[in-house]
Amino acid sequence: MKRVPTAPKGDLIFTANSDQKLQDFLAEKFAGKSRTALKSMLAHRRISVNGEITTAYDHPLHAGDRIAINRGKAAAELKHPMLRIVFEDQHIIVIDKRNGLLSMGTDKERDKTAYSILSRHVKMEDPANRIFIVHRLDRETSGLMIFAKSEKVKHRLQEEWQRIVLDRKYIAVVDGVLPNNEGVIDAPLAENRNRKMFVSHTPEEDNAVDAVTHYRVLRSRGGRSLVELSLETGRKNQIRAHLEYMGCPVAGDKKYSSRSTDAGRVCLHAYKLALYHPVTGEELFFSTSIPKLFDNLI
Repeated sequence: MKRVPTAPKGDLIFTANSDQKLQDFLAEKFAGKSRTALKSMLAHRRISVNGEITTAYDHPLHAGDRIAINRGKAAAELKHPMLRIVFEDQHIIVIDKRNGLLSMGTDKERDKTAYSILSRHVKMEDPANRIFIVHRLDRETSGLMIFAKSEKVKHRLQEEWQRIVLDRKYIAVVDGVLPNNEGVIDAPLAENRNRKMFVSHTPEEDNAVDAVTHYRVLRSRGGRSLVELSLETGRKNQIRAHLEYMGCPVAGDKKYSSRSTDAGRVCLHAYKLALYHPVTGEELFFSTSIPKLFDNLI
């Protein structure tokens, strides 16, 4: 299903009538403009196809695609050492967050967060623009995250998370070798006074919540394993607490009993995400490469 965006005020909206390259389409619609001028529009991020900004002159168009030309202030390209945008339209932003960056502010840190960086980014286009947190990644965890651009989309994503999110996978380096190549960790989690999650053996007394993690060992070497994980439930620090419980903590995760000294970080990365677009219903698939460090440690 194609994304059918609502045009922002001031945009010129066209619909492609046939399959062709964007350069040919623009040359037809703007016959009076030079090739250089058209390329400049792309370079300044003024052109989007089906709601997604493109800078590619040879971007393929298909019949029914909607092309928007931004006549106002161009959307700024975000360049930041701690995150990159992998997808953005008028409804959502999907980012790849580096480890060490908070998802949102705390009492001690308000400015150096994914939320604050993206908030400044969307306000460059319009000071009235806002973003909304849908879910979080731990500060120590890197990888894919979704933010909403309206409260309505935020609520839809949160309330229909189980239906909308088709697949969400993590990759981790763990100390040790898990008992099976594939398995399920079904163990309730509670939080202690130090805000650390742990597997509870007395769930009712500890006010524990159900937590289920699926794992698959990709390879093992030298007393470590590279493991793919997916969550059936989304509890705080769930993967980290469950792997500690299994005696195979995430490498570099001192909080959860890792004794690794060469990792330099918590080796946990959210590397795959598939979902239905919360507004258009289109299936979206995102993936990032496994961090080189993870390969080097195995």
